[in-house]
Amino acid sequence: MKTNRAVRTPGGLSVRLDVRALTVVLLLLAAALAASVVLIGTGDFPIPAGDVLRTLAGDGDAGQEFIVNELRLPRVLVGLLVGASLGLGGALFQAVSRNPLGSPDILGLGQGATAGALVVIVLFSGSAELVTVGALVGGLATGIAIYLLAWKRGVHGYRLVLVGIGVSAIVTAVNGYLLTISDIVDAARAVVWMTGSLSGRDWDQVWPLLMLCAVLVPLVLANARELRMMEMGDEVSHALGVRVERVRALLMIAAVLLTATATAAAGPVSFVALTAPQLARRLTRSPGPNLLPSLCMGAALLVTADWVSQRVFGADQLPVGVVTGVLGGVYLLWLLVTERKAGRI
Repeated sequence: MKTNRAVRTPGGLSVRLDVRALTVVLLLLAAALAASVVLIGTGDFPIPAGDVLRTLAGDGDAGQEFIVNELRLPRVLVGLLVGASLGLGGALFQAVSRNPLGSPDILGLGQGATAGALVVIVLFSGSAELVTVGALVGGLATGIAIYLLAWKRGVHGYRLVLVGIGVSAIVTAVNGYLLTISDIVDAARAVVWMTGSLSGRDWDQVWPLLMLCAVLVPLVLANARELRMMEMGDEVSHALGVRVERVRALLMIAAVLLTATATAAAGPVSFVALTAPQLARRLTRSPGPNLLPSLCMGAALLVTADWVSQRVFGADQLPVGVVTGVLGGVYLLWLLVTERKAGRI
């Protein structure tokens, strides 16, 4: 069965269409939307899926409209946007580093955002809005530090990963110190945030994420061709006309912004950025960064994990970060075993 097809546009351009990848994207979108509808109907006041759809269309009663539109829909939208941002950010980091372990979880961006949030919580007892700002600043500062420390006539994959692991260890130690000097109330608040949760998310978290994705996702996808050529190596890419360092810096800035903003909105949700690109690649069986499939996979993974946490343990009893951490840890062990058997590590 042929998975690639050439399509000629009205302007005379020929575009290669990967039918399998497109099918995977559509199926993942359908799965994410279906899980979102089921998740909206899950809670202390269950609502059938049909009533959820009618309420979203504006035909529900007053009670259902309040529960769906004001309480549950923002949480689900934050989950979709955070999952999509982490999936796309993880795909970018793995493509730039050319390493399946090159994700924000391994590179320390989540720990950097956590450090920013802990500074606000522990040292200033800041509000939820200030914690979000602190996490965003911490994630961005960590990303810039990793890039600058990894720079040596360019940024290469393994150097980026190694520097990221080192920065992650340092920032993790700082986070531990901040927890030890905090009082019991701030420490409890910090630990809840560090777990990663969608509980209590509202429209204030939706709009910044939505605007960021509206800007960065088209920008990243517009550079997908250059990123795919860069996976062949810097010299080959440069010979093909790709401005390697400019494209790499642009995409890394986009990946850091996506990851830091997602972490600021929901806390450091573990392993979505690591697993989503790898699962997407295995489904599409396509080389290259698989940016759009990774985005859709991240969204589907996070809302499904949130549904599992609520269905099994009850609403808000188990943060979604615990579920993704367990599933991601199992996947990481499997990935390491597979890479070792293949002789790549």
